[in-house]
Amino acid sequence: MHIAKALRSMPMARHSWTAVAASATRAYSARAAVAAPPVVGTTTKRRVTTSPASPRLVVQTKQPSRGVKTLDFAGTQETVWERTDFPREKLAEIFKNDVMAVIGYGTQGMAQSLNMRDNGLNVVVGVREGGASWKQAQADGWVPGKTLLSIEQAAERGTVIMNLLSDAGQKEAWPTLKPYVTKGKTLYFSHGFGIVFHKQTGIVAPPDVDVILAAPKGSGATVRSLFLEGRGINSSVAIWQDVSGKARERAFALGVAIGSGYLYETTFDREVFSDLTGERGVLMGAIQGIFQAQYEVLRKNGHSPSEAFNETVEEATQSLYPLIGAKGMDWMYDNCSTTARRGALDWAPEFYAATKPVFERLYAAVANGSESQRSIDENSRPDYRERLEKELKEIRESEMWRAGVTVRSLRPENQ
Repeated sequence: MHIAKALRSMPMARHSWTAVAASATRAYSARAAVAAPPVVGTTTKRRVTTSPASPRLVVQTKQPSRGVKTLDFAGTQETVWERTDFPREKLAEIFKNDVMAVIGYGTQGMAQSLNMRDNGLNVVVGVREGGASWKQAQADGWVPGKTLLSIEQAAERGTVIMNLLSDAGQKEAWPTLKPYVTKGKTLYFSHGFGIVFHKQTGIVAPPDVDVILAAPKGSGATVRSLFLEGRGINSSVAIWQDVSGKARERAFALGVAIGSGYLYETTFDREVFSDLTGERGVLMGAIQGIFQAQYEVLRKNGHSPSEAFNETVEEATQSLYPLIGAKGMDWMYDNCSTTARRGALDWAPEFYAATKPVFERLYAAVANGSESQRSIDENSRPDYRERLEKELKEIRESEMWRAGVTVRSLRPENQ
């Protein structure tokens, strides 16, 4: 496919703080990365901490001119909040009497807690003592007995209890956490699953606390790496309960504190419905299914593994998806060969007609709770890890992805 013209106009990717974060940034940047706002005035420097094992980084930040605004999204007016609406001084004022208790230290717990700490907030982390998360938190500079605590201790100390455990973990831990969610506190989530599907999870917030959500549109590794680069991920914000009358402002402010570049408002229900649909659809599930189907057809008709993988995965992820992320589908089409463009325009309706009924069934399963129940049941099994590894191994050891290992090794950056 002739894409040289388009590729010459694409910027070079930045290096991220770790290899994992770099990979995640490349994967999500097309839909989630927010470039630094326009410059007004002079450039300033801000020091942020990674971990004791990593160097202290100086992140370049700009004095921006943008702020909260109403924008036209394909004919619908929506309000967008940006990090410039909540500079560090304003965050300090809003949360001056708060202790942010991050429960869980997975990818989101790690990223959000580190970003808040670097933004000057008072943060403690609550995890099971002695486990892998505890050891990782120590490596990142959290101090046992001071800023690294048990779940109960962190929840008791926290005025904002940030439940960042996995969905299944939240269900399991709620009886432990609930006694500490007391009057006047704020209960925070980054996913609406536990609250929306409360009949399945048992997570029902007390009536005298604010309940808010800030949901980054990307992995925790991306949330952290973009923050360290002086950029920000896009996130959605929602309010479930506003007892204090300040929940909305605090939710947007907390969204900025965890590393967001811009934020848009939604509801808990819409956040979880769109998130579950996206993950099972074009973000993850559908992609694997479509990749596998095309690869198998090519192989069946005599194409080599390298050719089948390149025409199925490598060209998509390395050449075409970045063009879509940069300027849209039509621009990508217009920067490919006439033959490729004509074929894509002719066949797109076929794939639309074939897949829309699947997406309709998927959304219905999410909305009626059957998909969430399946997720809870599967992820709560005592042999969950073993079953998961078996499923991932099947993908990893399939011919398509084994061919991908060799193809990726041939990329210039891997030579």
